[in-house]
Amino acid sequence: IETRDGQGNTPLLRATQGNHAQAAAALIEAGANVNAQNNMQDSAYLLAGAQGYREILELTLSHGADLKSTNRYGGTALIPACERGHVEVVQRLLQAGVDPNHVNRLGWTGLLEAIILSDGGPRHQAIVALLIEGGADVNLPDKDGRTPLQHARQRGQTEIVKMLERARAR
Repeated sequence: IETRDGQGNTPLLRATQGNHAQAAAALIEAGANVNAQNNMQDSAYLLAGAQGYREILELTLSHGADLKSTNRYGGTALIPACERGHVEVVQRLLQAGVDPNHVNRLGWTGLLEAIILSDGGPRHQAIVALLIEGGADVNLPDKDGRTPLQHARQRGQTEIVKMLERARAR
């Protein structure tokens, strides 16, 4: 059940890559490790969060997903979910207790990725609101000292700017 291919993928990781929830469920019920990472440092849990695969994410969360585990960029599952606009996944990860202030190796939090790597549209606005509500530090800067508010202003993300200002961002 933990056999690996040339890229270090377990059967559970392969099922997750294809979003095959029934296969993933069967493998998890049979004892597959939801935290086993491949050569790219993805686990079923991290990949499900990043890709927005909610059913598999729930399975991993209910079977011991390591909320502090990180991908090859040093990011938790929350950070790519924020970047990619997976609103429901972000909400679920925050509910599960993933740290909204975790900083990856690029020097970015989920809040920064939701601003820097998006167009500031409705999905990312919803994510910013969830992050603020979930305790994200709106003044935590990137590695160059630039704050989320500065990035949002630079990108013309007026709704996100308003949200950050209401949350006392500087």
